Amino acid sequence: MEFGGRYRIAASRADVWAALNDTAKLAAAIPGCRRLDWTGPETLDLEIEVNLGIMKPTLGGDLSLVVTEPARSYRLAGRGRGGLLGLAEGAADITLADDGDATLLEFIAEGGASGKIMSLGKKLIGNSAQKVIDGFFERFAVAMDADLTVLPPPAVG
Repeated sequence: MEFGGRYRIAASRADVWAALNDTAKLAAAIPGCRRLDWTGPETLDLEIEVNLGIMKPTLGGDLSLVVTEPARSYRLAGRGRGGLLGLAEGAADITLADDGDATLLEFIAEGGASGKIMSLGKKLIGNSAQKVIDGFFERFAVAMDADLTVLPPPAVG
């Protein structure tokens, strides 16, 4: 499954970059996040409670953040461990650009799941992925104390 988005955040690119590397701000943007800690220079460990309707499992996960150009772009890849529920994986390429006093943030993400997570969550994920992502960036902007504008996706072709 592939998805993406574009956002205008009323903050400087340096401030947005700093917030994207701040575990407190990221954790505030992730629903159900119980823990998000740096475990190395490019790795994080997280624990979240996921609401799948009839059940709310707690999942662990590993994230890696590979900076391709400081304060401009990075790739965030993650793998969730759901025990008997299976695995979830995803990656996002995030780019930042100046827009006057604000920042344009664009990302393209891909993800998938296996096992019971896939059977229980496929429709939920497929039908609401963009709402979940928009919600993440709305909460992220609140954690930054910055205004956010959701922009239309980039034109293709």
